[in-house]
Amino acid sequence: MEKPQKKQVLLYHCVEAEDLARKIAAQSEFIQLQTINWRSFDDGFPNLFINNAQDIKGQHVAFLASFSSPAVIFEQLSVIFALPRLFVASFSLVLPFFPTGSFERMEEEGDVATAFTMARILSNIPISRGGPTSLVIYDIHALQERFYFGDQVLPLFETGIPLLKQRLHQLPDSEKIVIAFPDDGAWKRFHKQLDHFPMVVCNKVREGDKRIVRLKEGNPEGCHVVIVDDLVQSGGTLIECQKVLAAHGAAKVSAYVTHGVFPKRSWERFMHKSEDSEKAFAYFWITDSCPHTVKAIADKAPFEVLSLAGSIADALQT
Repeated sequence: MEKPQKKQVLLYHCVEAEDLARKIAAQSEFIQLQTINWRSFDDGFPNLFINNAQDIKGQHVAFLASFSSPAVIFEQLSVIFALPRLFVASFSLVLPFFPTGSFERMEEEGDVATAFTMARILSNIPISRGGPTSLVIYDIHALQERFYFGDQVLPLFETGIPLLKQRLHQLPDSEKIVIAFPDDGAWKRFHKQLDHFPMVVCNKVREGDKRIVRLKEGNPEGCHVVIVDDLVQSGGTLIECQKVLAAHGAAKVSAYVTHGVFPKRSWERFMHKSEDSEKAFAYFWITDSCPHTVKAIADKAPFEVLSLAGSIADALQT
């Protein structure tokens, strides 16, 4: 069967995703960067201008978003809702990190499931000449969230796990790798993609007012154990998990999360303070789905950034 011809894609992006957008464009001659004037009126509300709007009619257009805080979402939504209406051939929205994904359920009446709210907003992106918007998201917190989206968008759920697997095979101790999951949720989410590695599963149990991390199954003794999860916030669970794995004989412990959110500079808890300091984590891998974090942890051990650029470039040809 003949391979379909690659399409030319015009890629717009928000301000904070510029570095990732440039990396994506560098992956393919078929992706061309475009610009937007992100201006504001004196009252702080957006005064936006899409450059070359006349020239994008009939073209395949994409927008790389970063919803890092509520403050930047409105201006990006304004552009996202405008682009498909410019008679483009197709429209793709790349939102590597779906920020409200961990707020997907109600525990008591009155809780607001903001994951559903965000999905409803994005489901109302206007249909372009080519049909519904393609929505590319990486490692969404709960797989059932695909059903939160309406029929006007086509969610394409991608994963950063192939980047981790590639990096693990480059390690000198690649034969001694064991994958650990901090809870059953992470195991359900990722174990099928990592099933050729030995595995360890931890779980959290309540003891009074505390939640204690325990080893549920598997043996980490003498191995380089890599904890895998979709995202990190404060990092408390990862730190407790590392302590348990080390107590059970792990030779080294590292961590991978697709989304390094790290509010309030919580990444500082994982830094190697000096050459002589105890290094709880040998490596801490994240992707570049959260641009603010990528800039903050640049050249700081144990952090390494695995770029989504190649994967996103491929997804834009889907």
